[in-house]
Amino acid sequence: MGPVADVEADSVDQACAEARPSFKTLAREHLPRLLSLARRMVGGDAEDAVQDCLLKAFRKYDQLEDPEAGGAWLTSILVNCCRDRGRVRSRQPAAIDLEDVEEFSLYRKIALEDPFPYSDSLHLDFLAGFGSEDLREVLLRLPELYRIPLVVVYMDGYLARELADMLQVPLGTVLARLHRGRKLFERTLWEYAEETGLLREGVQR
Repeated sequence: MGPVADVEADSVDQACAEARPSFKTLAREHLPRLLSLARRMVGGDAEDAVQDCLLKAFRKYDQLEDPEAGGAWLTSILVNCCRDRGRVRSRQPAAIDLEDVEEFSLYRKIALEDPFPYSDSLHLDFLAGFGSEDLREVLLRLPELYRIPLVVVYMDGYLARELADMLQVPLGTVLARLHRGRKLFERTLWEYAEETGLLREGVQR
């Protein structure tokens, strides 16, 4: 390659570098969303998880080829940081009876128990009793194996196949975790409602 070609290549590289946002700019832009996402996945460990994420991202920033994909790239790193923290915290996770979870139906449970006998919209009244902190508490009761897919796909809007890429697992594995996670979330919602008195008609929160 001649001198002219070298100059042209250098010019292209310089233009790309100038068009690339600084890591500080990228981190500031996505920090609020990363913190919100981490709180849903690891609760009180959220700030530490985001710090781990940003440190790893800073070290790998030269690997980010498309600046437009910066948000998804940071999310992928955060998801794995949260998963790593979950593994350390629960080396022996509580056993879950998957057959029992599969058989649970929140819709059927509410209809059978009829917690609000004078209501014409039982299921809506049940769900209306949960505040944002209640829902976060329910999420944090789920094993991270199921909690992370629920948060990333249903709350942060990523596709299941995108999460599969983040976690480096088959798409079928993610879909199975989402299905079981939904069922487990429904059952945990009901258990939480029983514990906190949300099933008492007229309870003010």
